[in-house]
Amino acid sequence: MQKIYDIQEKPKKAFLVSILEGKADDETKAQELCGLCETLGLEIITHEKIRVREKSPRFGIGSGKAEELARKAKEIEADLMVFDFNPNPSQQRNWEEIAEIPVLDRQEIIIKIFADRASTREAELQVKLAELSYFLPRLTHKYIDLSRQRGGRYGTKGAGETKLETDRRKIEKRITLLEKEIEQVRKQRQQQRRQRERSGVPVCAIVGYTNSGKSSLLNVLTGADVLAEDKLFATLDAVTRRFEPEPGTPFLLTDTVGFIRNLPHSLIKAFHSTLEETALADILIHVLDASDPAIESHFQTTINVLKELKANEIPMITVLNKIDKLPDAAATEETRDRFNNSIAVSVKQGIGLEALKEKIKEYKK
Repeated sequence: MQKIYDIQEKPKKAFLVSILEGKADDETKAQELCGLCETLGLEIITHEKIRVREKSPRFGIGSGKAEELARKAKEIEADLMVFDFNPNPSQQRNWEEIAEIPVLDRQEIIIKIFADRASTREAELQVKLAELSYFLPRLTHKYIDLSRQRGGRYGTKGAGETKLETDRRKIEKRITLLEKEIEQVRKQRQQQRRQRERSGVPVCAIVGYTNSGKSSLLNVLTGADVLAEDKLFATLDAVTRRFEPEPGTPFLLTDTVGFIRNLPHSLIKAFHSTLEETALADILIHVLDASDPAIESHFQTTINVLKELKANEIPMITVLNKIDKLPDAAATEETRDRFNNSIAVSVKQGIGLEALKEKIKEYKK
């Protein structure tokens, strides 16, 4: 009888470490780290939440606590440690020496998710630029391949590319080439944008925290088939579709990459050409998950990113999505009261979409 072998690797076992700073959103940040790791396909075996009384230059936290965490990682046989703070390259090396396993920070987790999600040439170029920019000062960082366990990939040329590109000069040369290619993509986008501007059709950019329902909203309003999953960063490419809230009043709706708190600067820089679609829109449709307890934090995160993109002065419609997940009508009204002039919808059940269309019509040029 022929034997069947499972070549699918088991999920890597992750030991998560969150630092509590005594802020109201400490628990939300810790939950978000779990969500990022689960999106990447990691198995969370334990999540340590600590308060830092002293910080040593060597580890970013007290040396005694660092040794304690390293011992625990060995005891539970973790494959890697994940921090929700960002140790500098030398601190990361020190952690990997003491723990003897790879140590990832929040930035690297997000970059790996982006690498796994990239499906177009433009997204692959942008993610690769962010990836190499992150790893350039971390050439001694322990590499861990997370691609095979999900059948995906990490990077644009197959697993292990970053591991092989440990020569600083080669990485710098590759970064320069990527920047030139992305600049060409940016010029193409500018040409497409000028053509849209000549048509006189207003552009609405759908923005918001990742996994708030932006792609689902685009699909239901335009009949598009953009991938919409209940996962973080399901969409990386700006997708534009024509939309008429009523016959003879055309708009263009653009779905954009989701935001998240402390989005790595290397990703903002790499995805500049994509995020430009937001900064140059006529209207912003800010989608929020009304059922998320951290809705106000997510709202502020999006506003902060819009400020960084110099897009915070663009007229904005606030959409409270997923109201079907709220317990009752009173909870919906209470949530609406927290966000002035917001529109409550359920994309899944088709609730509130006519009110949203009426609101969009008000911005017709």
